[in-house]
Amino acid sequence: MSKAFTKESDGDDDDDAPGLPPLPAGTRNYITPQGYARLRSEFMELLDVERPKIVEIVSWAAKNGDRSENGDYLYGKKRLREIDRRLRFLTKRLDIAEVADPAVHHGSDQIFFGATVTYANSKGEERTITIMGIDEADSLQGEVSWVSPIARALLKAREGDEVQLMTPGGLEQLEVIEVRYPAPGAQSR
Repeated sequence: MSKAFTKESDGDDDDDAPGLPPLPAGTRNYITPQGYARLRSEFMELLDVERPKIVEIVSWAAKNGDRSENGDYLYGKKRLREIDRRLRFLTKRLDIAEVADPAVHHGSDQIFFGATVTYANSKGEERTITIMGIDEADSLQGEVSWVSPIARALLKAREGDEVQLMTPGGLEQLEVIEVRYPAPGAQSR
């Protein structure tokens, strides 16, 4: 059989981005307006700028003869597969995205998507987190996904409430100290 009719595969046909957990079945893909704009911007950059550049390089490299030892051709084809996989992932996530503006809850003391919450554990240690979409949460910035155990425990609680969080070390009591939302029209991150 000719190689032209075989599927090139490096075992990387999975469309999910590495490190991102899949959305729970039957749930919506909540995302902030800023997070949606970032994903959309990445999609357009890959589609309109990076992919055409790589296609041009691969086309040029293919004209140079022996493709089996042509680094530009081999790397370009691999990069095209990576870009196409990311484009498929972004398309799926943007299609099911439900943009939720946390600013609509500005002034509320109840915890919903987009809240910045300060809580204390039973030892009195305080921590502040922001509940974000699964595709935009950055734990290094104190952001957690709305499907994370801590976010699920805190959602719908109010300032002063105590909630329980099941941790590997057992059940932990958390007290909600403060709930904040961005002001309407304010840009976060």
